[in-house]
Amino acid sequence: MKIGVIGSGSFGTALGSLLADKGYEVVLWGRNSELVKQINETRMNGKYLPDIELPANLKASTNLEDAVRGKDMIVSSPPSHAITDILREIKSYLPEKAPIVSASKGIENGSLRLVSEIFESELPGKFHSHLSYLSGPSFAKEIVRRVPTIVSIASKNEATARKVQEIFSFTYFRTYWTPDVIGVEVGGSLKNVIAIAAGVSDGLGFGQNTRAALVTRGLTEISRLGVKLGADPLTFLGPSGMGDLILTCCGEQSRNRTVGFRLGKGEGLDSILGSMNEVAEGVKTTKSAYELSKKLGMEMAITTEVYKMLYEHKNPKDVVRDLMSRDLKREGI
Repeated sequence: MKIGVIGSGSFGTALGSLLADKGYEVVLWGRNSELVKQINETRMNGKYLPDIELPANLKASTNLEDAVRGKDMIVSSPPSHAITDILREIKSYLPEKAPIVSASKGIENGSLRLVSEIFESELPGKFHSHLSYLSGPSFAKEIVRRVPTIVSIASKNEATARKVQEIFSFTYFRTYWTPDVIGVEVGGSLKNVIAIAAGVSDGLGFGQNTRAALVTRGLTEISRLGVKLGADPLTFLGPSGMGDLILTCCGEQSRNRTVGFRLGKGEGLDSILGSMNEVAEGVKTTKSAYELSKKLGMEMAITTEVYKMLYEHKNPKDVVRDLMSRDLKREGI
């Protein structure tokens, strides 16, 4: 089997490494010619996954067509804001019957489209039954180091979901399939917003109680939005809901938690983002989620406060104060 992976960041490289580890022939596409050269010559992705050797049957290319044309499966893992342009470029040579797996997380600024809505909008209908979405608690470095991991594979087409599930499942990588595309997408996107808030809490020096409160109320907020959009509420108790939320809010490898932590320590957002190798999806997703909540007439307290902190320069200490002084409510609302 020949597989193309779009995106040479940490997660795209990790998924490519996993699939190559299973014995598949993998072509990894990236824009950075020096990084592509390094992967091919040294078997290392020094920028994103330093000191980790990649399988020999993973090759890298700067030619997007090389990673797409004639492949038996396509895995898409660029930042969510880059998906539209990439799909418009590849759809003329995209294999018609190959499964297409998106591993990107976010809500597009402006259009407020989930990643699944971007794919369905940009690709002709003949591709739609082959679309699937991968999400769950899975740090890239741990995948490459063969740490046992579970994720969800969501598709509206059961045959596609089961096929992708089988292709990805391995000794250290277990997959669960679900038809709930919206739930998996919302969980994967909004957990990054909550992780920024959790990072702020840690940066301000608050304890485990506060983090647990943010995770718990964050899950309620995510679930409410997901159900409003048509998701199954039980999805948010699975890998792409609670699982990913816990990992992203608590794990020190989390880029979004790191952004929040440094904000809590008093650093400016521009300085933080300028110093990071990879995109913290939660920053852009916060804006989209906030605008989506307004469009739907929903209250999303944590998302709103994170938005005010990122885009209106609200003091992180005031964010925590205002969240704690909200009107008292019944649990679950």
